[in-house]
Amino acid sequence: MAQTLRRYGTLIGMLAIVLFFWAMLPDTFMTARNLINISQQISMLTVVAVAMTVVMVMGDFDLSVGSMASLAGVVAAVLFTHDWPLWAGLVAALAVGLLGGLINGVLISLIGILPFVATLATLTMFSGAAFMVSGGKTIFGRDIPAAFSDFARGGLSLGQLDGRALLLPWLTLLALAVAALVWVLLEQTTYGRRLYAIGANPEAARLAGVRVTRLRLSAFVFTGAGAALAGLMYAARVASANPTQGSGLMLTAIAAVFLGMTVSENGQPRVLATLAGVAVLGVMDNGLTQLQVDSYVREVLVGLIIVLAVSISALGRRAVGGR
Repeated sequence: MAQTLRRYGTLIGMLAIVLFFWAMLPDTFMTARNLINISQQISMLTVVAVAMTVVMVMGDFDLSVGSMASLAGVVAAVLFTHDWPLWAGLVAALAVGLLGGLINGVLISLIGILPFVATLATLTMFSGAAFMVSGGKTIFGRDIPAAFSDFARGGLSLGQLDGRALLLPWLTLLALAVAALVWVLLEQTTYGRRLYAIGANPEAARLAGVRVTRLRLSAFVFTGAGAALAGLMYAARVASANPTQGSGLMLTAIAAVFLGMTVSENGQPRVLATLAGVAVLGVMDNGLTQLQVDSYVREVLVGLIIVLAVSISALGRRAVGGR
């Protein structure tokens, strides 16, 4: 019973949440169009959360991903206003993400600063840089290339529904592609196995010949690039960029990974489990929005759900360990 509670308690809770919103919103919640809408809404969070999974596998985390997403978005937007080609602006913004991740990696893996301290400092740095680059202003749609925002509005045609085209958004497909890439990286390669070894015991991994410093650095670079990509996706979706648009991504991404850890084997970060965490947060937000629940109440409820899920998993592990 205790083992069942540990492994499936959160999954049962997730199912209960879906059934609750389905019962409360029978005409709108479980429709194909709304489910696709949820997938698009969580696409940016998906990218950040699976990128965050890479560093959390090692027992680290990155507090700077939200400010990096904001910085990447405004860098691209400002370059567009200076007539940079679309591809050049995107490459430059992703390069900023790689550089930010490299800074985090150097501070943590080479200099030895604790991840909390290092990424808290770079969170402030990247946020300030976003305000400097944008001048503290929102860069609106007229300065954003049409092809950039058209990508976010487009998608793969799934036919017609109620006389209107049903599209699977490109943003959703891009997020799934990133998730698939990270899943292969962590689950099917030597690189991923070494990251898990670092997370289990860094010193033992070092003694076994694993290049701990280099791998930790590379993981933070990857996470920085993922945050930058999410920032570009958000800017494309809203056809604008501002220096605070990614501020909510960091805490939500960490929450998604922790939720996923409650259903994964041995409580480890796993990409598929993280996707489950992202999904439950997306369902919660969509359902509560449709029920017209105030945003601050939604935040309280989401926090309670996370605490409950982690508590159930912890109690289940304690009961199993006490046998």
